Amino acid sequence: MKIKVTAPGSLMLMGEHAVLFGQRALACAVDKRITVTLTPRGDRIVTIDSALAQYRSDLDSLSAEAELSFVLTAIERQAAVLPGGFDLLIQTEFSHTVGLGSSAAVTAAVVSALQAFAGKPCSDPLILFKEALAVVHQVQDGRGSGTDLVAAVYGGVVGYTVASPGTEPQIRALGGIPPISLFYVGYKMKTPDVLKRVEEFAAQAPQLYTGLYQLMGQTAEQAELAVDRADWPQLGRLMNIYQGLMDALGVNDRNLAEIIYSLRSSPEVLGAKISGSGLGDCVLALGDPSDYGLTYEQIPVAVSAEGVTVEYL
Repeated sequence: MKIKVTAPGSLMLMGEHAVLFGQRALACAVDKRITVTLTPRGDRIVTIDSALAQYRSDLDSLSAEAELSFVLTAIERQAAVLPGGFDLLIQTEFSHTVGLGSSAAVTAAVVSALQAFAGKPCSDPLILFKEALAVVHQVQDGRGSGTDLVAAVYGGVVGYTVASPGTEPQIRALGGIPPISLFYVGYKMKTPDVLKRVEEFAAQAPQLYTGLYQLMGQTAEQAELAVDRADWPQLGRLMNIYQGLMDALGVNDRNLAEIIYSLRSSPEVLGAKISGSGLGDCVLALGDPSDYGLTYEQIPVAVSAEGVTVEYL
């Protein structure tokens, strides 16, 4: 019996950078998904067919492949309970070069498929989230807030606070589905490189940056209430405030600013901000401008209420 799992891509709605310092964040799932199809084999061989790499190895001694690090780590963590080898087909509706949480989506989908293959399908999204986050942390040496994973697992818009030592993560699915538009600036800086730059800035004015993160958290908390009430004018105002704080962190640039201010000049747009760590990647708008007057690429996405799904074929 084949196992087919899909997981949505995701966007940061609010909480960039500050989530790493214990502040509230909002993430949303989008209607571009990754599909993982697992077909059991009669031997102990694992094959992976994906756009990133073609792979074949023995389940009991998996060979390394950097392009598939999240997938292989997920397999290694569950190898002892799997009944045998399998073929894994990974298909995606969006490019990994655009910041839609592709690593989080594929990790959540593969973990879910492996749990089902082991005869232990997970109906508790928190358990699935924790295992997928453990995979991410293993690959990234303990780094990663898990915000994109929360959206991929739960779907819709989710309020999230990272677990501190000895506590559970604070996760709350929200009621509203905001109307969004997304624009790609044409380049992106890797998140660890952006974080390193912000750390260097923060070291020169640590108290100011602590205050910025607290303001970001307060803004995200108010945005959470606005999403629950579907109060889009208020959410738009809060997005603009958060963008000002991102600018203060030092993660805006001229091209991103051009997109943001052009979008805000449209009567259909209630707010606009960077989505993600900044210094490239995407700008998120609340609303759908008919003509925002720029040549930057619009990525057609909408918020999706659906998280991880599992189907037996």
